[in-house]
Amino acid sequence: MCCLTLSDNKPQMSDVSPKRWPWFWINSHREVLDLAFRLGLVGIITYYGVRWLVEALDPTQKQKKEAKKQAEDLMKKIGVDSSVKLSEYELSIASQLIVPSSLDVSWKDIGGLTDVCQEIRETVIYPLKNRELYKDSLLIGPPKGVLLYGPPGCGKTMLAKAIATDAGCRFINLQASSLTDKWYGESQKLASAVFSLAKKLHPTIIFIDEIDSFLRSRGTSDHEATAMMKAQFMTLWDGLISDKNTQIIVMGATNRPQDVDAAILRRMPTTFHIPMPNEIQRKSILNLLLEREKISEDIKLDEIAKQTNNYSGSDLKELCRNACMNTVKDHIRREDEGASTGELRAVTMRDMELGILIMDRMKNIITPLSSLPLD
Repeated sequence: MCCLTLSDNKPQMSDVSPKRWPWFWINSHREVLDLAFRLGLVGIITYYGVRWLVEALDPTQKQKKEAKKQAEDLMKKIGVDSSVKLSEYELSIASQLIVPSSLDVSWKDIGGLTDVCQEIRETVIYPLKNRELYKDSLLIGPPKGVLLYGPPGCGKTMLAKAIATDAGCRFINLQASSLTDKWYGESQKLASAVFSLAKKLHPTIIFIDEIDSFLRSRGTSDHEATAMMKAQFMTLWDGLISDKNTQIIVMGATNRPQDVDAAILRRMPTTFHIPMPNEIQRKSILNLLLEREKISEDIKLDEIAKQTNNYSGSDLKELCRNACMNTVKDHIRREDEGASTGELRAVTMRDMELGILIMDRMKNIITPLSSLPLD
């Protein structure tokens, strides 16, 4: 009888005016709505908390944000259409795009490699710039891969800079570290992003310096993630799903071609050997290096070229730098003595000979440390 009385006193929907039905429904389901609100609030807090924790545990998060911003700036500088949409992974790779005008290197800045420069221009650059000449041919065109190899310090990277300046296409200076990630599967996605980005921006050159350290010979001791990344890279480069209509060139530089994987070498049919400069080439390099310096008339480049056997282009540059620094040291001494003329004196033959002595001393220290030939 008590229960019946309580039931009779409880207001029913029919007793409420239609205007108050929403409020009546809310009041009658208050507990359910309160529970739903609390669960939703806990879910939101949990989601953002886990998201913050993941970002805090990821040491590369800050680098990724900086890379994204850098990529957007570079895309504007190289004139990429704003309608081109890039994924998060493609933006990470796009941060390594090179603005050709920032390199300030041309073919005339490379000494002693006239034949190699001409061969590269005819084999790689010209087909990239003049695609309309061979649009109906299946054989004529730029190579899929180019390998520059030779001893260190002989101009491989400088050649790559000249190619980037002259090619008139997008140039990606790919760093191996940008393809590695702590999360499983991310490296393959980044490797895939390299070619999807290159496809969107083609014609594109992907340059990998010291390619032997990145795409070295595979073995059973390789880590699973590294092996999968290499396989993904090669498949997208020249595999079953690679697009034959896009102009993408992978260019590598190394002083240890014997360490590069055989499958990679197969994908690089065009190779250029950059050897140690001979006497004539050394003289040409010295002429180029001293072109803007104040030098004395007693400098004999022929004699210096003879004395610098087994010198690379990098060694010759360091020799000339040491010779020019001697003039700075003399200027400092004259200032200390109060006899300074206010300007540096000209570089003399004596300065060059002192530079050779310094370099020979350094080469004698370094040579015993290397037991393997790099040529």
